[in-house]
Amino acid sequence: MLTLTNLDSYYGRSHALHDVSLVIPKGKITAILGRNGMGKTTLLRALMGTMVNSTGRIELEGLRIDGLPTHLRARAGIAYVPQGREIIPDFTVRQNILMGAFAGRGPRTIPPLALELFPYLAANLERPGGVLSGGQQQQLALARALAIQPSVMLLDEPNEGIQPSIVQEIEAAISRMNRELELTMVLVEQNIDFVRRVATSFAMFEKGAIVEGGPIEMLSDEIVDRHMTF
Repeated sequence: MLTLTNLDSYYGRSHALHDVSLVIPKGKITAILGRNGMGKTTLLRALMGTMVNSTGRIELEGLRIDGLPTHLRARAGIAYVPQGREIIPDFTVRQNILMGAFAGRGPRTIPPLALELFPYLAANLERPGGVLSGGQQQQLALARALAIQPSVMLLDEPNEGIQPSIVQEIEAAISRMNRELELTMVLVEQNIDFVRRVATSFAMFEKGAIVEGGPIEMLSDEIVDRHMTF
């Protein structure tokens, strides 16, 4: 589905990703793990095309996309749920979701599955996004990404700062989108229990490079302690 070959990214003179090569299996959830500042978000930004200074090869279903601007990557089927959600506070729930539909490749309507997954959003389409709680805004960001009609969804710490009851809803939504839509997902996450429940494979980052990886069954406590504890 998504293949990265010799990917390097820079912030000015700072070398953030080092020769990253990775295959993201189609229809599966791949977890990107590591301590803060190890290049996980940079990887997602490089995939989405928001990193100005990146080199290497990125292929989506065999077609190179590393030369495409961000909006054409969205049209090709990549959706991004960023850390911090980036909801437009003065837009209604409906308008925020439709932003994804207008950016994507599908009909410019709210996907029925989005309203099914998130009943609160369905009941509050005319509320401003800025008055929603953090967990509700995370649901809104997921619904907006789903409106792109993506084949790949990039998720940057979807559980960060979310109350436990909403975390369960988000986990259920992610699992269902993956299962019912066969949606390929790249998940940056610090919650190891969550990762072990939803992901099928992982890549562990250390200083911008992949240092461990494989099927999720190989994600041992020893690997987690070595690369994610302080």
